[in-house]
Amino acid sequence: MRTDMKRYIVSLLALLTATCAAAPAPAPVARIEAMLAKPKVLCGRFDQTKQLAGMKRPVASSGRFCVVAGKGVLWRTLHPFPSTLRLTRDEIVNFQGERVAMRMDAKTEPVVRMINSVLFSLLAGDLAQLDTLFEVDGSVDGANWQVALKARQAGLAKAIGGIRLEGGTYVKNIGISEAGGDRTNIVFSAIQTGDAAITAEEAALF
Repeated sequence: MRTDMKRYIVSLLALLTATCAAAPAPAPVARIEAMLAKPKVLCGRFDQTKQLAGMKRPVASSGRFCVVAGKGVLWRTLHPFPSTLRLTRDEIVNFQGERVAMRMDAKTEPVVRMINSVLFSLLAGDLAQLDTLFEVDGSVDGANWQVALKARQAGLAKAIGGIRLEGGTYVKNIGISEAGGDRTNIVFSAIQTGDAAITAEEAALF
């Protein structure tokens, strides 16, 4: 898998873990799950900063994301270079404008099967499946919460060393430490929910 695609996918797995509130039920995490909204459609802005191992200056990007229950996820980078990643049950597709730059089929790519297993367990709230994939530790402070995720399986751990989530009704911040030493921070804002949250252009991509 191309390195830039891996980083997009790592970011999306973290995003979905937060927005879908799919976590095992130990006491603090059960409270966090109850605090989080679970809309059918959730869209908003992301601002992402990546600190790559061996590089002094971080790489910044921003754009929009949409999570649509039962359909999948769009991760639209708008700056510095436009790019759209679409994840559905059967495939992962990267668009450069209207051109398909990459397509990965779940039937032929084992990594896609792993990613989609996590993705749709999150969307379906399959807590038993997620409990086998992540060790979860959470805490609550008033209307705010924090969660730390650590991958249990070696294959997932190769991509995700650890994930730190912070938020309230919705996720506000995600920190990702990759096994290779790269670090990513994502800040979410301008959250909208419901059918009006997604544009006609975005809906057409599904």
